[in-house]
Amino acid sequence: MIEEQVILVNEQDEPLGLMPKMEAHEKALLHRAFSVFVFNEQGELLLQQRAATKYHSPNLWTNTCCSHQRDGEVNIEAGKRRLEEEMGFICDLKEVFWFVYKAPFDNGLTEHELDHVMVGNYNFDPEINKDEVQAYNWMTLDDVKFDMENNPDKYTEWFKIIFKESYNKLKI
Repeated sequence: MIEEQVILVNEQDEPLGLMPKMEAHEKALLHRAFSVFVFNEQGELLLQQRAATKYHSPNLWTNTCCSHQRDGEVNIEAGKRRLEEEMGFICDLKEVFWFVYKAPFDNGLTEHELDHVMVGNYNFDPEINKDEVQAYNWMTLDDVKFDMENNPDKYTEWFKIIFKESYNKLKI
């Protein structure tokens, strides 16, 4: 199996080249990524609990899905691809903003990403890929914010950063 490549970028999201994903995380190099937030008609956000086998942030709760764009893949295509791979469905997505963050992990890896945040709507339960996702839950943004403030260790670093910096931008 060929190792997944990430797209290295500068702070303006201009591509600088490709690098194996693990090497980029070991060297803490800025690369392109995306995060998808799917809401139902009640305004609840679909959260996933990352699988226990994930190489970082296992068992933590996070947004609906996230990953890295492939070379030549536009953001919305990438979001839909990964949404289907992890959660078992596709819906229309809209990119709402992007931001840069850097989060080191206990295992020596660092996420340094220019993260494109997308939102969509879906009103059914997902068919999760157990290799990627351990569980899911629908929660209002207010409930997520309250739980995150009281139980921050349950959530991924990027999810906490998005919530702190851009809570109002996530509302659709």
